[in-house]
Amino acid sequence: MSDFVFNIALGRVRTYADLGGGANDQFILVLLVAAGLEADTALRDHDTLSALLAAANDEATFTGYTRRTLTGVTNTAPDDTNNRADTDAADPASYTNSGGSAQAIGKAVICYDPDTTAGTDADLVPLMAYDCVLTFDVGVPATVAFNASGIYRATAV
Repeated sequence: MSDFVFNIALGRVRTYADLGGGANDQFILVLLVAAGLEADTALRDHDTLSALLAAANDEATFTGYTRRTLTGVTNTAPDDTNNRADTDAADPASYTNSGGSAQAIGKAVICYDPDTTAGTDADLVPLMAYDCVLTFDVGVPATVAFNASGIYRATAV
């Protein structure tokens, strides 16, 4: 499960998951470098990916990095016994840093992109963030793997 859900996405993740995977909208994985990363209390207040990156946070730049479109985004039926509903996605393909120097990653952020054909970072809604303590060393493949219980859990309070 995520470390936190961005304030802008509270109560909306399952709706976005139902929309995601259409012709032009998707969940996107963005990796943030550890150096200069804001604290969770500041990160969670950003309403768009462009606002998040305009602050002190930097996206990964190692050779071979690209944002990943998540596949297999699904919502499970509500679990009435445990008063919850889960959302999951397939783990993204591995990354290989093919040059330059090693880069330490501090957060993995899942965003909802409502228009993959013409949208910009100002359109991407950050949904959830995970601590992702991982260093991409040159020539060593590494995979960002999600928790087996899913990427998001909505629970009743």
